[in-house]
Amino acid sequence: MGKVTGFLEFERISETYEAPQARVKHWSEFVNTLTDAEARQQGARCMDCGIPFCSNGCPVNNIIPDWNDLVYKQDWRRALDVLHSTNNFPEFTGRICPAPCEAACTLNINNDAVGIKSIEHAIIDKGWSQGWVTPQPPSRKTGKKVAVVGSGPSGLACAQQLARAGHSVTVFEKSNRIGGLLRYGIPDFKLEKGHIDRRLAQMEAEGVEFCPSTYVGAKEHAEDGLTVRTPESLQQEFDAIVLTGGAENPRDLPVPGRELRGVHFAMDFLRQQNKVTNGDRLKGQISAKGKHVIVIGGGDTGSDCVGTSNRHGAASVTQFELMSKAPDVEDKPLTWPYWPIKLRSSSSHEEGCQRDWAVATKSLEGSGGKVEKLIAARVEWFKDKATGQLKMREMEGSQFELPADLVLLAMGFVSPVKNVLDAFGVELDARGNARASTDDYITNVDKVFAAGDMRRGQSLVVWAIREGRQCARSVDQFLMGSTVLPR
Repeated sequence: MGKVTGFLEFERISETYEAPQARVKHWSEFVNTLTDAEARQQGARCMDCGIPFCSNGCPVNNIIPDWNDLVYKQDWRRALDVLHSTNNFPEFTGRICPAPCEAACTLNINNDAVGIKSIEHAIIDKGWSQGWVTPQPPSRKTGKKVAVVGSGPSGLACAQQLARAGHSVTVFEKSNRIGGLLRYGIPDFKLEKGHIDRRLAQMEAEGVEFCPSTYVGAKEHAEDGLTVRTPESLQQEFDAIVLTGGAENPRDLPVPGRELRGVHFAMDFLRQQNKVTNGDRLKGQISAKGKHVIVIGGGDTGSDCVGTSNRHGAASVTQFELMSKAPDVEDKPLTWPYWPIKLRSSSSHEEGCQRDWAVATKSLEGSGGKVEKLIAARVEWFKDKATGQLKMREMEGSQFELPADLVLLAMGFVSPVKNVLDAFGVELDARGNARASTDDYITNVDKVFAAGDMRRGQSLVVWAIREGRQCARSVDQFLMGSTVLPR
């Protein structure tokens, strides 16, 4: 805990942002990290609550009260050690995690939660600035070789844990740069890619080998120009294989006009911009400049499309959500310590966006093969008396239309890429994910493991890190008969 009476004396201090009109002119991060004094005061608010529900609310079970107390005492080096003991990449989660730990904070029952995420952000940034984050190569090598397929947060966490255990780890990635959806799914204004690069340098010093532009699977499914590694070749060369690809199969919108030019999946739009920001040159990049943009989907991906469109210079940006508008404030006695349903507005929304809820798209119309307008209707949700399920129906006379030069589909993802799982012969669950339990993460195929989005479906970065770490422990146990890696 921090100061005994700190939660009574101090208010929550939130990180500040660069003004919207200034930050939309660049692609860099715009969040101001807490000063040492602000972080100390925020750490002082951590209560002696007896049971730290925040640690349970955090998927990687961060030991939050301990590093809050250490920051309050200004013992930053030990705070970093405690933070790293459960989380390989706090510079990622400290920037992009929605902070379920704060929803579970005991102080959140009737007050503002401790700013846990902002303290985490401050600890890791100080660690890098002070040179405290260094490679941790193993003291001995085991002689075992592990292939990790996919270089997102799950794959990287798994690879780092296994390398530190002494195994020779090779990470395969189909994109031209390592990082998976961290690299190409999250805009730079939320996560500058230099944070990934310096972690990769650390991991290389620890013995991890990276193979970008490499497709693992059947050759007929690989894009031109990629090196192809078949499952058979990996099974012959490596003692264990871990599948950690992302949930990249997006949910489509089956309405008339879907085939018109100007209608794109959100991730195609974001991936292209991330490539350009990282220095690639693309022909025919999807651009929102001067266009009326409609984003269909109210989650984080849709929010990222809003921020990217504003930076392109869109004429207008509208975001639709199929579900009804959530309440501005959650019913804390009802939901605490669980993740509440409430209205969430991102920094991208502050930069300019018209938002609407309970809206269903009926069709897209245009001329010359290009989209020009979207036809929508308002819906109402009701509980079916027979089944108890929520259902929706269109409200009579509610149809309307909006100009639309660019329509971005950000309605989530339904499953990982099936071709890779099929190539290995991995059994799928009912949702199309790799069938494997959290007990050992092993699939039906000998020495083939699965973790992250590949196993659990679309989820948060912090859940991916958790699964990567736990899977690494299972792989180490499988290879050596015992393990000292934490779960």
